[in-house]
Amino acid sequence: MIIDNVYVYTANKIFVKGGIVLDGDKIMRVYEEEDAPKLTGNVIDGKGNYAIPGLIDLHFHGCKGDDVCDGDKEALGRIAEYEASVGVTAISPATMTLPVEELEHVLEVAAEYKKETNDFRKADLVGINMEGPFISHVKKGAQDEKNILPCSVEICDRFLKASNGLVKFIGLAPEESSNAIEFIQEVKDRVNVSLAHTNADYETAATAFAAGANHAVHLYNAMPEFTHRKPGVVGAVFDNKHVMAEIICDGIHIHPATIRATFRMMGADRMILISDSIRATGMPDGQYTLGGQDVKVVGKRASLGNTDTIAGSATNLMDCMRTAVKQMGLPLEVAVGCATINPARSLDIDDQYGSIEAGKKAHVVLLDKELNLTAVIKDGVRICYLLKLVNRIYSPKSSRLRFV
Repeated sequence: MIIDNVYVYTANKIFVKGGIVLDGDKIMRVYEEEDAPKLTGNVIDGKGNYAIPGLIDLHFHGCKGDDVCDGDKEALGRIAEYEASVGVTAISPATMTLPVEELEHVLEVAAEYKKETNDFRKADLVGINMEGPFISHVKKGAQDEKNILPCSVEICDRFLKASNGLVKFIGLAPEESSNAIEFIQEVKDRVNVSLAHTNADYETAATAFAAGANHAVHLYNAMPEFTHRKPGVVGAVFDNKHVMAEIICDGIHIHPATIRATFRMMGADRMILISDSIRATGMPDGQYTLGGQDVKVVGKRASLGNTDTIAGSATNLMDCMRTAVKQMGLPLEVAVGCATINPARSLDIDDQYGSIEAGKKAHVVLLDKELNLTAVIKDGVRICYLLKLVNRIYSPKSSRLRFV
């Protein structure tokens, strides 16, 4: 397959007019317009669209009525199919704070699903992001407090074993456990340690990062405020340059000015766009659940019960990326990198995912100049859906999906 007449997002994080040659499920070559090969065989005319890598969401809970914590392989398949349909071709769903045995079951199911599934129509399951249970009672957010535990190497290893190594991040509130630093030093070489749902002050967070923690879960949310005298976790992230930070650009969680300031402060190479989407994503307004707790969804806002506590998002990663560009003022080149190569590097899968380069997986998404989806190529195959499925996923009022 050849994808011609597109602006290719290159490994240098710029767009270049040209095309992409695919060989089966791999990228064979990226060319500039003046070096175009003879166009024969299966050729897609990109009509001047942007060609970007398939997006990678390393922190979300579910969509289309399903949640990774349902512990159901069929649900995982439906989640993966929806994500691929919107241009998210690799996923690392996040678990909630649940009983240890229940989490082990969820992880075992995910490991079985990954072993059994190889379907170009579905996003690749490349990891699991464990948001709990080693979190803060004060900053628990939508997590169920009764299942919060102090950090434990033994329990962490049970999670890693149950997932057959699929767990890529383990969340931690370092102020909650006297052994937090020892825990980080013990497990850091076998799993990424993230600061998640934490009330840590600057000094505690900085000490955790110095010990080997390297990731921050949804920056600003479920952590202390960043102020001029108490910089908290955000300030500690800034001072520790090895730390990658997730951020939600759904237009609900964080003000656009804060998004712009944060990217200027941290630098785009350290930022990862996530959706934090819940099972309500792609569904009508109504009542849903997250981690066993009731969630009310109105428009883009998901709230815990009848409170004002935000409970995840109802927006997929592609829409978050659009919002970051069209409503928050991030350059497209920056937003694409933060939704592709940056998460790929954090997941340690950038040898195969995250950029359009020879030898990598043939995951390519085409967007028109208004950033509307025009095509998804997954494993070298252009994804097409029956009209019935398209109508189920996209409402006529909100969708501009079309196939090329």
